[in-house]
Amino acid sequence: MTSKFANSPSEENSKNDSEGEFNLIPAALAVNALRDSGYRNTTYALAELVDNSIQAGASRVEVLCCERRIIGKKANRNIHQIGVLDNGKGMNAHELRIALQFGNGNYLTDRSGIGRFGMGLPSSSISQCRKVEVWTWQGDRSSPLYSYISIDEVTNGTLSTIPAPIISSIPKIWRHVAKTLGASGTLVVWSNLDRCMWKTARAILKHSEYAIGRMYRRFIREDKVKIRLASFVEDVSEAANKDNIDKFVNVNDPIYLMVPSSTPEPYNSSAMFEKHGDKWTVKNTILHNNEKHEIIIRFTLAKYEVRNRINPGSTPFGKHAKDNVGVSLLRADRELELETSLVGQSEPRDRWWGVELEFPPSLDEIFGVTNNKQSARNFTDVASEIEKILSENDKLGDLHEIFNEDEDPREPLVQIIHLIKRRISQMRSLLRAQSKGQYRKKPDQNGPERTATDITRERQRQGYQGTSDKEEILSSQERERDLEEALIDSGRSPSDSKMLAAKTISSDIKYIFTHENLDGSNFFAVKPVAGEILIKLNTGHPAYENLVEVLEDETITYSEAENGSKDASLARDKLQDRLNKANQGLKLLLMAWARFEDESDPPAKKQTIQDIRYQWGQFAALFLRDDQ
Repeated sequence: MTSKFANSPSEENSKNDSEGEFNLIPAALAVNALRDSGYRNTTYALAELVDNSIQAGASRVEVLCCERRIIGKKANRNIHQIGVLDNGKGMNAHELRIALQFGNGNYLTDRSGIGRFGMGLPSSSISQCRKVEVWTWQGDRSSPLYSYISIDEVTNGTLSTIPAPIISSIPKIWRHVAKTLGASGTLVVWSNLDRCMWKTARAILKHSEYAIGRMYRRFIREDKVKIRLASFVEDVSEAANKDNIDKFVNVNDPIYLMVPSSTPEPYNSSAMFEKHGDKWTVKNTILHNNEKHEIIIRFTLAKYEVRNRINPGSTPFGKHAKDNVGVSLLRADRELELETSLVGQSEPRDRWWGVELEFPPSLDEIFGVTNNKQSARNFTDVASEIEKILSENDKLGDLHEIFNEDEDPREPLVQIIHLIKRRISQMRSLLRAQSKGQYRKKPDQNGPERTATDITRERQRQGYQGTSDKEEILSSQERERDLEEALIDSGRSPSDSKMLAAKTISSDIKYIFTHENLDGSNFFAVKPVAGEILIKLNTGHPAYENLVEVLEDETITYSEAENGSKDASLARDKLQDRLNKANQGLKLLLMAWARFEDESDPPAKKQTIQDIRYQWGQFAALFLRDDQ
């Protein structure tokens, strides 16, 4: 075969110069540049091949790692070749050559699936190896078509076009280890793995199992595809070697609702997280190219009992969650990436919330999806700059005009990311409340709740009645049941809610504080339940962080104690006493308002008071904002 490319860039330029013509892109330079195409590691390059298999209708995909013994080292073996086999529909000769072309592909115009960009097979392959070979068949697996790309042959000028496919048998070694040789299918083999991040099959498959289980969790969960991971030694006589790996990928769900999953016990068979709030699913419509496209955002939070233990983060499931921190971006049911721009750099509790954003391929331009499907650049850019974007504009509505003037398509992302950021902040506040013990506290017989209850009883004797008083005539069992349900709705565990409801009713305590994520600008809300008055503190309001958390923090230290002063103990006790009094005073003020609202009548007056509380909450949020 005669190549139109010179043996080296300098020779090529000299020849072209003498002939009066220049190639737009020198082949050798272009292919070597494409090797740096941005794949994070071997796992993500393999995922491109899995994408192709799923797009081709495969129900079985096998990632097969062939190792070779290292001469002179009895126990060591290193990766030699990697194969990806599927039982998809296979390709004919024309489709095979197209699939091996850079920038071409068989699904360029298909926006319904996970493919489209035409870079997957060749680009991902040469990012890891110097030679990629493909066998594919349609109805006769004994006579598959074969073609290849060789970096060395492109570089030395002996290969300038995709070789015409020929009939060539699948090598015996792959037939021996395969479990999915269907009537049709494709086998891709990488050789001369000069850029593989990991040098052993065990390391490659370990990292791939975790990431692939997350990327294709929906396909695996819905039994649309099974993905097998296997390793073997080049010498097939060692097929039974104890070091070989052979397993199927399990679901790895970063929002921890799917079961069964790869999450360590006991949460491999039961969900570790739960839906966060009534609005745990948010749907948003984006207008793009004069058409409406829907995105869906889901929010989850770790169950109370998951974290109600000593050092939950050090447990196997806590460590599992640590590796799944971020916003999971799903495109056509396949995870594009786990975006971490909104994750706190020093916030270990971030492992206990989950956010999943699902969008269709029709919004690739809005999200900035790269052609190797490694990231959504626009989403990442906006998420990284969201604080700056919002601080430079008084209202989100003002951004619409600004983005339109600049013809910037990212405007919908600002609205979306602002929503996600706000919800993450609320979930963090709720997690802090749980960790500081607010959710475990029992009614204090000598605390402010007792004081407020005694004052309320005296007012009742004087003839003042509140809305909540009407249900005090219910039986203790009925009141406990209704109160228990309300406490569960506030985020407490069922067991904790049952205990607290019984203790509250039997102790004749009238007021209960809960810590919840409330919509709107209310610092707190008042709700009569079962003869009780629930005061819901909004964990998403700035006053929660600046007042409630500070005053209820039981880990306050005093500088003199750290310096070893002999007066340290006295100073610390004095400071703690002041904090306790301030905390009790805040609660009494809130309970006074709650009873004022509870006794207000007629309904029109009550609504006016509730409106005032809401408006005051708006002003409080404005005054207490972090960016003031």
